[in-house]
Amino acid sequence: MTAVPETHAHNIDLSDVHQQISSRLTRLDQRYTGGRRRLVDALVAAGRPLTLPDIVASAPDLAQSSAYRNLDVLEQSGVVRRISIGNDHAHFELAESLLGHHHHLICVECSTIEDIHLDDELEAVVDAGLAKVAREAGFTPLHHSLDLHGTCANCS
Repeated sequence: MTAVPETHAHNIDLSDVHQQISSRLTRLDQRYTGGRRRLVDALVAAGRPLTLPDIVASAPDLAQSSAYRNLDVLEQSGVVRRISIGNDHAHFELAESLLGHHHHLICVECSTIEDIHLDDELEAVVDAGLAKVAREAGFTPLHHSLDLHGTCANCS
């Protein structure tokens, strides 16, 4: 049983992702504008959650105020997920419905976030353990997320 860090861009079909996002936004009476598409491209290319300054640095043609407004629309539409870790900048990533289920390693020193994927066997053990705890508490879970907070290799 292992956790596999994702240190490269996600292995996803970008044209399929763009189509899914366009359809989702259309159903919500929103347009999939060029600015929103560039935000999605920046998030996919990074392969990890990014802060707004990281996004703007990777796509300098995007104005920070416009990028923030578009991220808000994408978040409200269920396309982007915001990860707040208690520092000045939230991190953003594509929603799990687009990327697949994963977890995070969060460095408390430099605030970097790395995606990790558990192998199927370990994910099943985690799911079973969480389901048991929820059942005993009379709780009905919808999904789970697991974030490990600690110190990354660069900060150790």
